[in-house]
Amino acid sequence: MEVGRGNFGSKLGIVLATAGSAVGLGNVWRFPYTAGENGGAAFILIYIGCIFLLGIPGMVSEFIVGRHAQANAARAYDVLSNGRPWKFVGYLGILTSTIILGFYAVVAGWCLQYLYASIAGQISGDAEYVKSYFVAFSSDPLKPTIWAVAFILITHFVIVRGVRQGIERASKLLMPILFILLLILVVASCMLPGAIGGIKFLLHPDFSKLTSGSLLEALGQAFFSLSLGTACLCTYASYFTKSTDLVKSARQIAIIDTLIAILSGLMIFPAAFSVGVNPDSGPSLIFITLPNVFQQAFAAMPAVGYVVSIMFYALLVFAALTSTISMHEITTAFFTEELELPRQKSAWIETVITIVICIFCSLSVGDSDIAILGLPLMDFCDHLTANFLLPMGAMLACLFVGWYIPKDIVRSEFTNNGTLRGRMFSWFLFGVRVVCPIGITIIFLHQLGIV
Repeated sequence: MEVGRGNFGSKLGIVLATAGSAVGLGNVWRFPYTAGENGGAAFILIYIGCIFLLGIPGMVSEFIVGRHAQANAARAYDVLSNGRPWKFVGYLGILTSTIILGFYAVVAGWCLQYLYASIAGQISGDAEYVKSYFVAFSSDPLKPTIWAVAFILITHFVIVRGVRQGIERASKLLMPILFILLLILVVASCMLPGAIGGIKFLLHPDFSKLTSGSLLEALGQAFFSLSLGTACLCTYASYFTKSTDLVKSARQIAIIDTLIAILSGLMIFPAAFSVGVNPDSGPSLIFITLPNVFQQAFAAMPAVGYVVSIMFYALLVFAALTSTISMHEITTAFFTEELELPRQKSAWIETVITIVICIFCSLSVGDSDIAILGLPLMDFCDHLTANFLLPMGAMLACLFVGWYIPKDIVRSEFTNNGTLRGRMFSWFLFGVRVVCPIGITIIFLHQLGIV
């Protein structure tokens, strides 16, 4: 166990751990589907533009807060604001990440169940059987809850081991495995008969499908995919060394996150088109459509289909775990430093809180009485965080760095106390002061249906 405040031990650990916080289940199903529906490669080009013009400045701004303060998110904003009310931005991020972890663990638990079911050969059958299997499982009051709690406990096991021995070591193991599994599945998918249709669907630039909504979708995907507004980047940056190049790290993380999202599309669409399936978004793609796709695509080679199914759900589990680790760490660091508790006790407090949230979220899937404002609790938590808390947190972080923190502190962190040239500093400052707030405001209004 680490004594005192931990930190990452290598540049590779910094990049893989922080990239792991960004790479999650949304990369696997939301990005490919959104890209396909909005012009394929045309959308991807817009998305990459949003990443570099808006996403990276937003990441660097949170990095600056965390590394300068060398503290949890709440204390970091408190230190840099000299006790002014800005510290509530850190509390907002902590609240947001805890809520997200609570309902995210439910879907992660579904992935864990499907990995087990794939190994046991329980989800083979016709389309109606696969659909009824998912409906019966997700609405069951006991099984999904058990798997969700199990996923949180797995996350807890990593967190209690500390920054280097837990988070960094897990990231160095999980991220390469995730990438290797993804490459194998991409190759297997692209070799199927008729797979070229799926490749064209994703990568062919169809500018006729682009609308004003496409830009907003790209903006939203860029911000939310990079974990902006959750206090994750701020917390992880507090473990960075003073020699870490913040801009270079942000750029590397953005490239990894985007690459995995595109590869996920190359894994899903060729297989779906090979069997004439037009994939849907959301849970139905992963838990209903794809099991049928794997069975039909590899019908002549059932052993291969069996292995592919296992590898796919293992991929989802690893992707989910890298994200849950980062979300858990945000609040664990807060309790450790603010309550002056041992890391193990702090981790248990966060684990218990998220278990309570995930139990009620899981039960709400099959029980309409567990609802807020007419929405099942799980849908309400998703709506609250995605439409309100995340945009608000990202917006306030940019305004704080761009307009409140003294410019010399921002420049010092950006250039590592003058050891880096910082040629893009003026562009960065303009981005966090003007471009990012405007972009986030547009996203927020779009989520509310105003724009």
